[in-house]
Amino acid sequence: MHLNSYDEWSPLREVVVGSALNYTSHERELSFDLFFHDNLIRSEWYYPRLAVSPSDGSSERLAIKQRYVDELNEDVDGIASTLESLGVTVHRPLDVRSDTASVRTLAWEAAVVPPLNVRDNTLILGDEIVETPPMVRARYFETQFLKPIFARYFAEGARWTVMPRPLMTDSSFDLSYAESSSIGGPTEPIRNPQPSAYDVGFEMMFDGAQCLRLGRDIVVNVSTVNHAYAVDWLERHFEGRFRFHRVHRLSDSHIDSMVLALRPGTLLVRSEAVAEKLPAPLRSWDMIIPPPPEGNNFPTYADDDLVLTSPFIDLNVLSVDPDTVLVNEACPELIKTLEQRKFTVVPVRHRHRRLFGGGFHCFTLDTVRDGGPEDYLG
Repeated sequence: MHLNSYDEWSPLREVVVGSALNYTSHERELSFDLFFHDNLIRSEWYYPRLAVSPSDGSSERLAIKQRYVDELNEDVDGIASTLESLGVTVHRPLDVRSDTASVRTLAWEAAVVPPLNVRDNTLILGDEIVETPPMVRARYFETQFLKPIFARYFAEGARWTVMPRPLMTDSSFDLSYAESSSIGGPTEPIRNPQPSAYDVGFEMMFDGAQCLRLGRDIVVNVSTVNHAYAVDWLERHFEGRFRFHRVHRLSDSHIDSMVLALRPGTLLVRSEAVAEKLPAPLRSWDMIIPPPPEGNNFPTYADDDLVLTSPFIDLNVLSVDPDTVLVNEACPELIKTLEQRKFTVVPVRHRHRRLFGGGFHCFTLDTVRDGGPEDYLG
């Protein structure tokens, strides 16, 4: 089928589901710590510790226990199987080879991350694939694993664009959000940025998961100059085709554990505070704010396991159509809330979402939906 994806809820026909094969480690360095800034903290509702990290600008590679990776792969395969059982065509990216340890550019070297959270480095707007400028060095070449899929859609008539790639030296990053945000607890110290011969100042960096797609209208979370530059580019590139609405500092980056559109007129929202920051036309939509979990629905981890997401990660659901939603089976309060609103909930297992930084929306990239460029915001 031809590439066509304008929203988050219309009937889903084709989707990419990520891969976690040979996911061996997290590399703690400046870009990683900035990306996960909001969750590398300590408070009463986050995992109760601060990780220790070097302050001299160096990096450290933290191994992930193989048991967690094996169980993650089982769960991701289960997501793919569930979608296929619902009549959705599922595409999978190339796997990372076990002998691919790192990538190198002019300015730095980093570990390779598998194409698991495929929502991040690609933005699908209508009939166009946009490879976005990455925010984490280890993910710099991640879209290469999706090339065969993109090439097939291009052969069928899709547009295919790559946004300018950042050099990603330490000086490329706007540190202001991390330096001013505490999110209810002490933050990790920012690693000491180091000068580079390739410094060019702030550059555009941006993830597709910062966007809420509503037909012609795209709501975008902007927290840094890096994000703002990227949205400037998107506005110029899509002038006359899409309208971009900026919201500021909903989070360090992604919007899809803050607010998701389940159908026209209905939003799943983390809190009243998030709802108040949305564009005025959206504030008139029906807001579903689920209750907090009554118990701890998360695995218990050891002190050397790096936790990357907040307990709100289970709001990261995936709509298959305006009435059907994939939800983590470990989140009964959310399931009950959605069923009370007359949604058909498909429970799916996803155990280690806090270790790998993503939920069902993150792990998927919807490439074909029935919806078009409707005007939902007026």
